[in-house]
Amino acid sequence: MTIASTDRVAAEAAAVGRAPAPRRRRGDFSRSEQRAGAAFATPAVVLLLLFVVGPAVVSLAMSFTNARLVSPVAPEFVGLDNFRRAFTEDAVFTRSLLNTFLFAALVVPIQGGLGLVLALLVNQKIAGRNLFRTIYFLPVITSMVVISLLWRFLYQEDGLVNSALSMLTGGVWAGRAWLADPSTAMGAIVVMSVWQGVGFHMVIWLAGLQTIPEEVYEASALDGTTPWERFRYITLPLLKPTFVFVLITITIAAMSLFIQVDIMTGGGPLNSTSSIVYQIVQKGFQQQQIGYGAALSLVFFCIVLALALLQRRLTRDKD
Repeated sequence: MTIASTDRVAAEAAAVGRAPAPRRRRGDFSRSEQRAGAAFATPAVVLLLLFVVGPAVVSLAMSFTNARLVSPVAPEFVGLDNFRRAFTEDAVFTRSLLNTFLFAALVVPIQGGLGLVLALLVNQKIAGRNLFRTIYFLPVITSMVVISLLWRFLYQEDGLVNSALSMLTGGVWAGRAWLADPSTAMGAIVVMSVWQGVGFHMVIWLAGLQTIPEEVYEASALDGTTPWERFRYITLPLLKPTFVFVLITITIAAMSLFIQVDIMTGGGPLNSTSSIVYQIVQKGFQQQQIGYGAALSLVFFCIVLALALLQRRLTRDKD
């Protein structure tokens, strides 16, 4: 009887130990704990309001005015004139809008696809794969300003790119000024941007590949599947969350094209490389048209938000 009672008590104790702990509600916390939580959250909330929410509200208000950076005249409310000017009178902004979409349409699939290919390669059990991972990731940790300056010299008519092409073609290639030609300037920036950012997304794809159990591949191999079938029916479906993250991050980064344009071409030649962000900086600071620049910023925000929501809707799991 004593043994049975002891076993029953032990079983009840084990059951109690396995039971999930009840969640604490707000009223369950003591006043000292609530004050401590508020104290820890206050600096983050203040910084968020000061440097994110505040500037966003001010920019929204200024987008409906003709405010200038330095002007003795007080800003006046102009309604939707800034937005009408952007889409009906400012041909440079329209060209910048098209250039930005073109850049994103090229960079997103190339950089995302190449990053996946590199991740698959360096995920193989080969000698020196850590060295290859480091080499591919080095451009990511290098300043975009430095890389843009470097590639501007590489693209010169007597630069390394033309020299290499001339050597490969036996002197047939005469060389060209890549960044001075409207037909090649944007393509040159696309190549440089993909080279700089592909290592970052390679690491993201690699992290996604590490979450796939090796037993899944072994079981499919025993069933007689080919490497392509394993990639198509196992790797790609299991990488869908990673694919969504990569797609959204590349798109946002591509739409934010600025440093490459500012350093390598200055928006030229003939506005062939001008971007939305570049025009925002030009109008808002160099030309001191703060109100118009704020309106362009609002347009840019709405475009990026719409693209992110569209991508999320197209890539979400269907019930």
